[in-house]
Amino acid sequence: MAGIPAALGGMTNAGHRLDPLLRPASIAFVGASVRPNTPGNTMVRAAAMDGYKGRLYAINPKYDVVEGVPCLPDLASLPETVDHVVLGVANDYLEDSLLAAARHGARAVTIFASCDLTGAANDPLAGRLTEIAREAGIVICGGNGMGFCNPGIGLRVSGFASRLAMKPGGVALVTQSGSAFSALAYNDQRLKFQLCVSSGRELTTTTSDYVDWALDQPDTSVIGLFLETARRPDDFARCLEKADRLGIPVVVLKVGRTELSAGFAASHSGAIAGDNAAYEALFDRWGAFSVDTLDQLAANLALFSAGRPAAGGGLASLHDSGGEREMVADLAAKAGVPFAAISERTKAGLRLHLDSGLQPANPLDVWGSGLDFETHVEACMDAMLADPDTAIGVLFQDIRDGSYVAEGFTRAVIRSHAKTGKPVAVVSNYATVNHRALALSTTEAGVPVIDGTDEGLQAIRNLLAFRDRRAATHTYPDAVAREVRERWRLRLGQEKPFGESEALALLADYGIVTPRSIAAATPDDAVAAARKIGFPIALKTAVPGIQHKSDVGGVRLGLADEPSLAVAYADMAARLGPQVLVAEMAPKGVEIAFGLIRDQQFGPYLVIASGGIWIEVLRDRAVALPPLSLEQAQALVVRLKTSPLLDGGRGRPAADRTALHAALARFSMLAADLGDLIDEMDVNPLLVSDHGCMAVDALLLGRNAGHPTR
Repeated sequence: MAGIPAALGGMTNAGHRLDPLLRPASIAFVGASVRPNTPGNTMVRAAAMDGYKGRLYAINPKYDVVEGVPCLPDLASLPETVDHVVLGVANDYLEDSLLAAARHGARAVTIFASCDLTGAANDPLAGRLTEIAREAGIVICGGNGMGFCNPGIGLRVSGFASRLAMKPGGVALVTQSGSAFSALAYNDQRLKFQLCVSSGRELTTTTSDYVDWALDQPDTSVIGLFLETARRPDDFARCLEKADRLGIPVVVLKVGRTELSAGFAASHSGAIAGDNAAYEALFDRWGAFSVDTLDQLAANLALFSAGRPAAGGGLASLHDSGGEREMVADLAAKAGVPFAAISERTKAGLRLHLDSGLQPANPLDVWGSGLDFETHVEACMDAMLADPDTAIGVLFQDIRDGSYVAEGFTRAVIRSHAKTGKPVAVVSNYATVNHRALALSTTEAGVPVIDGTDEGLQAIRNLLAFRDRRAATHTYPDAVAREVRERWRLRLGQEKPFGESEALALLADYGIVTPRSIAAATPDDAVAAARKIGFPIALKTAVPGIQHKSDVGGVRLGLADEPSLAVAYADMAARLGPQVLVAEMAPKGVEIAFGLIRDQQFGPYLVIASGGIWIEVLRDRAVALPPLSLEQAQALVVRLKTSPLLDGGRGRPAADRTALHAALARFSMLAADLGDLIDEMDVNPLLVSDHGCMAVDALLLGRNAGHPTR
């Protein structure tokens, strides 16, 4: 291939900084080998196995030719300055080889080796390699990665490639796990990639860079990520925003979500996993879909890359088994996937193609005697897809190779797919069914085949959610006056800690209802405050440094008269100190908690949770980035397991959800305006009743203030 002009076909002069890396016109492989089944041999052999037309050179002083590619002794002997140098050498030779690539003038390098000479956590090799690359203006894929594939130009840069052919498609996969790269890229040809990258240690080129490149490619239809951490958080957030703006779905498998797995992430690739709640909030903000397994990731990529958006309505499903139909109905309810409410007209059309005893309904059991079944399946799928409430049509069947029934069913749904603009898919209820050939041919005909009922339903749910997000409208509360915002920013810039009364005053300035309260430091002051507010009252310690008052007996509620107040004050003052807050009693209601946490990577995020003294036990919470619209606040409240309590029952009236949504949206405005100056803020409880909602207690830890011991 050397000396033959490149048929560029997508390999262009650099427009994006990653073009020399991901679609180079020329490549040199340092460490090339004639020994089979080694990375040095595989990387040369695999480079053009899918039709890459660029210029290839092998580099090794021992050989003249490697896998039909001319081999030269070193980079200095090349007849041209190549775009990309692949370093298929061991760690001991990396530094000298990268320096040679820099002297040669290469703009991109791929490194497979671990970039670790000692095994110590602070091994300096990776840092030196990064510095060399930055000074030379080189972008690096890796190290400690498997390389990448760009099927659009037929290129594989990998020392561990599969012999299965890769066809181009719309999936852009970026994974910080080499094994996940191999699993998804090299096993199942149903997934068609626009780009597939094993990013490894990301010495100079991060996940964000690859995503940004993929979003600039016209053929990208979905982004898939296997993520340990976002090494440049601001860039990562901007990429998610860009994908959302362009209408390209992002599916993320985020690992390192528990303390144990976060420790593994640190030892595996030097990654700091970060606060998982902050990632949840970030994904929610920009509409990225979170999955838990590689199977779920593959299912979502398969459905989204099919390219058809969901129509209005819900799922229409066909089945060849009454029992499995019941199973799918149960699992769909659990997954939150709605079925289309098909019309009587649609049911009438179905009756014409159903055997006696089969009922026209959705989900539909279509298998009866089997006579002329292919024609009837096609007609039933056509009827279901034509219904105005059908968003997507899915055949749930355990299709298998060599089955004339499965072949007939898939032919029928492929023909139905050709007659509609709605998405059509096949989901196998048994994930390990033997259907490799049939699944591939069906998928390549435009009908993706997804393995596993749960995986299929989750992907369908996300397709519907993506549709709904694109159609959503948002209403925001009025902003607070600039003077109010600036006054609180000035106060938060001071070192003086916040007390409860001041934290409640901040909430009140942002339009959140709080109880009337008066500070007191003597028995007489406490009585005078209670008279002014009116009994019954609440008495709370205001001694500096006590953050969780209930834990130390620092809260007394429902004090109905002066004698009871005097006894409560005497006890509290003796145990904790004389400073107290006398406050009006809030109406009884459902206890909710709001929280604000400033994450070191992504800034402030919001928490809404089941409130009260059991907040840390129940762990019922949802998170989001500020600010929130009223509609987003409503959706966040619905996620709580205790949300149904707001609907009342057992003699209790329904709580004012509208007031709660408004309070949460206003709290999110506070977070957006002031969150960079607040380490943490808790509003717990916020009592929600039929009369509205009231923030009863608040704790604020300013970023610039000294924090007392919890």
